[in-house]
Amino acid sequence: MANLITGIRILCSLALLFCPVFSCAFYALYVTAGLSDMVDGAVARKTGTVSQFGSKFDTVADFVLVVVCMIKLLPVIHIPTWLIVWIIVIAVIKVINLISGYVMRKELVVLHTTMNKVTGILLFLLPLTLTVIDLKFSGPVVSAVATFAAIQEGHYIRTSSRYL
Repeated sequence: MANLITGIRILCSLALLFCPVFSCAFYALYVTAGLSDMVDGAVARKTGTVSQFGSKFDTVADFVLVVVCMIKLLPVIHIPTWLIVWIIVIAVIKVINLISGYVMRKELVVLHTTMNKVTGILLFLLPLTLTVIDLKFSGPVVSAVATFAAIQEGHYIRTSSRYL
């Protein structure tokens, strides 16, 4: 059941490609995809169906949603250069974390820390606020939290088994 819910996120994400940005259909599909992300893990835990596959499938579904949103949103929003640089720095930290996790554990390590979840919620809310809050105000808040989460994740990967 949980994997079916995760699959719905992928289908909604792909359907977003065919919707005008900031339309009712776009928001409906986007919110459905986001809600599926919040529910699938809880369903897996509640039904005792947590699995390695489900965890990886969830990560793939998250990636598909992010890529589709980038494809749809980047052409229609203005991102200040300083924010682009900040986002690139966060991405570099995340890549270093992935490489470190793989080198240390010989597998893809994706940590679902509290701060990563907070970052995910903020990132999810960001497109919903773009028409009312300028990105130059919301971007630094989300980026600061994401930076902290990425650094914390790297610390956990390299020094602790708390989340591994």
